[in-house]
Amino acid sequence: MAWQTEEFGTSHEGFAGAVLADGSEPKPVVLDVGSGANGYQTREWWAYTGQWGRPQAAGYRAACACGWRGQSHPVDWEQAGDGRLDEVDVFAAHDDWAAHIDTVDRQTVPLPGDLTDTLGRLEDQLTRLADQAPVAALRAVGTLERLTRSVGHRAAHATEADDLSPETVGKALGISADAAQSRLIGYQLRH
Repeated sequence: MAWQTEEFGTSHEGFAGAVLADGSEPKPVVLDVGSGANGYQTREWWAYTGQWGRPQAAGYRAACACGWRGQSHPVDWEQAGDGRLDEVDVFAAHDDWAAHIDTVDRQTVPLPGDLTDTLGRLEDQLTRLADQAPVAALRAVGTLERLTRSVGHRAAHATEADDLSPETVGKALGISADAAQSRLIGYQLRH
């Protein structure tokens, strides 16, 4: 089960990954799901049961697509040994990943306080409008979409003119350099 935030998307997708007894991270395992030749690859802790030639996880830890790894937590295989993997509590890994996401968020470019306040009020107004006059809310959302396309286009071109690298933009937005490049190109093309 993958964890994601809407803001950071797949750049910071997290999961509970396996940790072997020596502290290393095992290679992905391929699960035969019965259709196709390739199967499904995973690094999630529950796939490392020691059965079918797979290594057995000694623990699990939060893992993030950006390469960050959390602290290791032991797996009680006596509890899980009779097929009750769903009873193993991996919330500690999720909490570790959530703390990582908080760190990523703090490292992003801050928005001016008055803009944050304005966006919060706008969300409240639009939410009320969606309940009271849904068609008017749809019209307002259309206006916002046009506005964000226009401002995004302008900001993407200004970023290019400032010669900011995808790595710099990605760090400021809390996403990977590839995701930043894709976002910039998307805004440059939309207008």
